Amino acid sequence: MSFQVFGIAVSQGVAIGRAVLVGAGRVDVAHYFVEPDRVAQEVARCEGACAQVAEELVALRDELPADAPPELAALLDVHLMMARDEAFVGGAREWITERRYNAEWALSAQMEALGRQFDEMEDDYLRERKVDLEQVVERILAVLSRQAKGGGESLPAALPRDFGGDDPLLLVASDIAPADLIGFRQGVFRGFITDVGGRTSHTAIVARSMNIPAVVGAREASRLIRQDDWVIIDGDAGIAIVDPSPVVLAEYRFRQRQAELEQERLSLWRHRPAVTLDGHPVEMLANIELPADAEAALAAGAEGVGLFRTEFLFMNRGGKLPTEDEQYLAYRAALENLQGRPLTIRTVDVGADKPLDRSHGSDHQLNPALGLRAIRWSLAEPVMFRQQLRAILRAAQHGPVRLLIPMLAHQSELMEVRSTLDRVRAQWSTHSDQPCPRVDLGIMVEVPAAALILDRVLPWVDFVSIGTNDLIQYTLAIDRADEAVAHLYDPWHPAVLQLIASVIRQARSAGKAVSVCGEMAGDLAFTALLLGLGLRSFSMNPPQITLVKQRILRADAAKLQEMAADVLAHEQPQERARQLGLA
Repeated sequence: MSFQVFGIAVSQGVAIGRAVLVGAGRVDVAHYFVEPDRVAQEVARCEGACAQVAEELVALRDELPADAPPELAALLDVHLMMARDEAFVGGAREWITERRYNAEWALSAQMEALGRQFDEMEDDYLRERKVDLEQVVERILAVLSRQAKGGGESLPAALPRDFGGDDPLLLVASDIAPADLIGFRQGVFRGFITDVGGRTSHTAIVARSMNIPAVVGAREASRLIRQDDWVIIDGDAGIAIVDPSPVVLAEYRFRQRQAELEQERLSLWRHRPAVTLDGHPVEMLANIELPADAEAALAAGAEGVGLFRTEFLFMNRGGKLPTEDEQYLAYRAALENLQGRPLTIRTVDVGADKPLDRSHGSDHQLNPALGLRAIRWSLAEPVMFRQQLRAILRAAQHGPVRLLIPMLAHQSELMEVRSTLDRVRAQWSTHSDQPCPRVDLGIMVEVPAAALILDRVLPWVDFVSIGTNDLIQYTLAIDRADEAVAHLYDPWHPAVLQLIASVIRQARSAGKAVSVCGEMAGDLAFTALLLGLGLRSFSMNPPQITLVKQRILRADAAKLQEMAADVLAHEQPQERARQLGLA
């Protein structure tokens, strides 16, 4: 029976495929497809791990002391039965042979399928046995993980194309950490649906950068959608259609083709300079997460990178920080991919919805968004911070680099950053015959305090970048990752617009470069308004560049300036912008 699940549209487009359900905490299980000639070997890996866990459980049961509670032996018997159960082991084997899932993925998929059966049982005791199944699977996954780390034959890499039988795949989960989503860049999944999240959560931002349709905040999606269901993700409307009828399926396949044709048409604008009708050049920059993204940014028509989110180099490493050399090589690779164009490197911005590591995250903080994050964390970890600065300076020998400081709220923080940078430069002069490269220093304005003291800060920086996502969050006291208050997250709020207008005006008056690198930069509803406010540098996810450039090429900046002033003075800015044709 067909039904719809409603959520928040965060990344446009249509994706059609079979659902792959991933339980909470298991998104980081390896997901790849095995080559046909390795299917038997992968089945052996899976069955061998199940057999090893069964042996471990037998040993544990046999070694129980005489005075052990009888319930403990009974529990081990239940776990042993599950590890040997043909419905479980055979089901995982079927995922491998029919869909060519790797062993870890097959076990997780079968656990989700059986878990649904437990959920539907009327007997409370039997329903609670789902927890036992999850514990057994965790044991088996741990065995596979130990085997992978123990050397021996290397595991197969992901296939370079999608495979799910002949069907594309969609990811369905309660939530997906941004770092996990980065791991799916190889094209395994065509789109995703999550129960939680908001339009400007970092998971949503990464989805847009990957140009894959996504719906978040869908509440019960991971409970209602079953493993292997056919699903349509409508990223424009924020709807997931489960088990669609042939007529609906045909309509959405037609929309997919139309979107592909539109992308082909827009690609003709990629390398044309962005200049308004009255002759104002506009810089088009890209936001990236990984060094390889820089190459894709150039292909999309970017003139450089306005935001390199370095925190993704720090995540999912088991609490181990990247070395100076690892960072240097990453920044150098990004510069080489940019072929002489500028690279703006933001120092590590962990915290809130981007914890450093699952086991070392910020869950213990009462409010992670207001806690030890971004530049606060860097200044609290001076060894790590100096290491990152050294890596950035070393990379600056290979191309133009700009250093961006996130979440600045106090002038004292900026002075401490400058002092640390001076110390690193002094160390460079002591240990190197080469002159220390020139690196422009800038700050992100994403806390209202930074916007309000900007006149005191501008003499000490070379440029300013407005992070609209956090600026809106902190101005309106809205957790942008919480779907319960997502409707209150309002980029058209007069306070937000006044702060943005003030920052642009002050920066330009001081002769300092200013850009917007938040989601507003890539939102066509704000292109005309930002041009009217005087913005001449936009940084956005690469897939949005041609769309925004098309709007800029058709704009008259002088006329937009008058309209923008009218919008800012109005009690309802969004309504006035619509009346004037700006939004």
